[in-house]
Amino acid sequence: MIVIPVYNMILAPYASAYFGMDQIRRSAGDKGIVAGERVVLIVAKENQNFKDMTSESFYPIGISGTISEINNQGYVVIRTEYRVDIENIEIHFDHTIGLSMSRRNDLDDLKPAVETEKLKNLKQEMRDFAAGFEWGDSIEYWLTQIDSIGMAGCAMSPWLEVENEKRYEILAEDSNLRRAEMIEEILYDFLEVGRITNEAVTSQQKEHQKMYREQAIKRQMEHLQRELDEMHPENVTDVRRFEQKIAESGMNETARKEAEKVLNRLKQEGNQSAEAGLLYDYLDFVTGLSWKKEESHHIDLEEARKILDEDHYGLSKVKDRIIQQIAVMNLKKQQSGSILLFVGAPGTGKTSIGKSIARALGREYVRVSLGGVHDESDIRGHRRTYIGAMPGRIMDGISKSGVSNPVMVLDEVDKLSASYHGSPASALLEVLDPEQNNTFTDHYMNVPYDLSDVLFICTANTTDTIPEPLLNRMEVIQFSGYTPIEKLHIAKRHLVPKSMESMGIESDRMIVEDEALETIISDYTMEAGVRGLRKIIDTLCRIFAVKVSSHPDENFVVTAEAVREELEARPIQHNKILPAPKAGVVTGLAWTPVGGEILYIETMFTRGKGELIITGQLGDVMKESARIAVSLVKTLFPESEAKFRDNDLHIHVPAGAVPKDGPSAGIALTSAIASLVTGKIVDTHIAMTGEVALRGAVTPIGGLPEKLMAAERAGITRVFIPEENMFDLKDVAEEVRNKIEITPVSAVTDVLRETGVLNLVAV
Repeated sequence: MIVIPVYNMILAPYASAYFGMDQIRRSAGDKGIVAGERVVLIVAKENQNFKDMTSESFYPIGISGTISEINNQGYVVIRTEYRVDIENIEIHFDHTIGLSMSRRNDLDDLKPAVETEKLKNLKQEMRDFAAGFEWGDSIEYWLTQIDSIGMAGCAMSPWLEVENEKRYEILAEDSNLRRAEMIEEILYDFLEVGRITNEAVTSQQKEHQKMYREQAIKRQMEHLQRELDEMHPENVTDVRRFEQKIAESGMNETARKEAEKVLNRLKQEGNQSAEAGLLYDYLDFVTGLSWKKEESHHIDLEEARKILDEDHYGLSKVKDRIIQQIAVMNLKKQQSGSILLFVGAPGTGKTSIGKSIARALGREYVRVSLGGVHDESDIRGHRRTYIGAMPGRIMDGISKSGVSNPVMVLDEVDKLSASYHGSPASALLEVLDPEQNNTFTDHYMNVPYDLSDVLFICTANTTDTIPEPLLNRMEVIQFSGYTPIEKLHIAKRHLVPKSMESMGIESDRMIVEDEALETIISDYTMEAGVRGLRKIIDTLCRIFAVKVSSHPDENFVVTAEAVREELEARPIQHNKILPAPKAGVVTGLAWTPVGGEILYIETMFTRGKGELIITGQLGDVMKESARIAVSLVKTLFPESEAKFRDNDLHIHVPAGAVPKDGPSAGIALTSAIASLVTGKIVDTHIAMTGEVALRGAVTPIGGLPEKLMAAERAGITRVFIPEENMFDLKDVAEEVRNKIEITPVSAVTDVLRETGVLNLVAV
């Protein structure tokens, strides 16, 4: 048996293949070539020299056959038979190949009558094609030798422009019918290409001929384009692609002219120039943007609210404002309304609700993080004259979204900072201003782009560090901290199922009791949001994942005792009311980035010379409040003048390692000093917050919802707040309002009277 490697040939069972005598002799080695000799044709993947061939150089399917004729004119005719699976190939030094094989069966789904009809039509097409050539009369004898579709393909193989891989696919096809159709399609395409090339196309063709003609034209164009690409590698293809993209992009006139200008430079510079890469990157970016305005569509408000409720528990005020925005967009049929700024502690859902808004609107979502950005170019982009120039984060986000109207969340705008590179906050003014952003110009693009359809949503932990001009362009929506009950619902509805799914725990294998979640919320977290709660739940699920994996037949219930037993973290100790009240000590309320907390104002007289000693890492504002409090007490209690003159007053706020500042401790400082002077004890179940003026007036403060939640958590039963803050009570959870007696005050004397420090007689 002789193994003959072939390349770029169409092979089919029970057909005749023609080979040169030299090729057969090389494969036969020392064996002679005789008629009737068995052969196996194996298909090479590439056109290689024999010395470079390995067993991996061949496809795994070949075809067996027999040498049927050795012609005196220098060629050998091999009659193919059945296909074979090649199981092992050995390349010998003498140019011979050994192998082991097994027969591969065909799917006999081609009826003889169908093949006869197909062959008849194909032969007629060949006759019609040959009629336009001088040698057309001689084709009749050649056609009489063809007795199958496969044989027609083998006979025409040398003249067909078909890739080697495509030819092999014909051999690898098990279905006789499909194989015949593949060969038939290639031959018809060849005939049509021939007609086109020789301008011999007739105006009257059958419907199926039109289809073959169209396919042939496309293949011919692709073939010609490949030749052009070989003459000018990459350059020609890129230019044509960019020309088409520019024409179809829908750019505004300014952008189109700039893109065409850069494209002309790319043509002139050529692929080998130093600037070609920069020009390519620019064109690739601007043509990849969506320049066409998206059509506005009606948004179902009920469905939008349903989506928001599915993704987030609570946040009713925020959801109402979002629904209002959507309603305005429905009425005006365009993007409209204020830029929303979500402000709140970490983990309260500011960023994640942006994704829910995008889902409710049916838009793409993109998030741009601005934390730590200190270069204006991060917003506006770099000019293309700089090395490593790139577009700004805004246009990069638009590019990634693939549309012109995404929901874009600008995260952490309060963490922008200025440097000698410019102020990124100033650059955001144009981005967020509806009167300007329809012609926003990124320095890298150097052409205007319409951002008016983008729904911008900003997030921040605080507004203190946001420049006033930027803040004025946004509508602030506060994200208050979650109450324990809200955290419980969020954990049950969202955090626990997501954590179990991420850990691979089936829903019925582990049940977390409400008491366990309440224990985690109260003892292991001290935040306004739920980020820390999620981490603790993830830790708990990982611990129980080990148990579930070790005991596949057992289900587990997570109890409060199990939480305390399994979690290594030390429970967080929140400040509670003092068990033993003392004169000179008053409970205040403070706002922190992770929620509210109670704090104690402690005062004490020590022998000295009338100095004021302040400890506890108090900031300048709190120190000023302390001095005001001292002056007020001296005025309200003139008889205490001697105590202040002969003693030093020491004011301390515990947790000395934690910096504290802000004006809201004013009335607490005044009450503590007054309690110390009079010796009258303030009930430890009373807390207070409010700024105090030198005239004795109590002025409003911020962070009231968080402070009241901290008071409720600590067991406080009564809280004094500024009268002007009563309007803010609507933002406080009802469960908190129901547990605490909230008393509004307008003057510091009101606080002192209510606490019993000051006699009821008017001062």
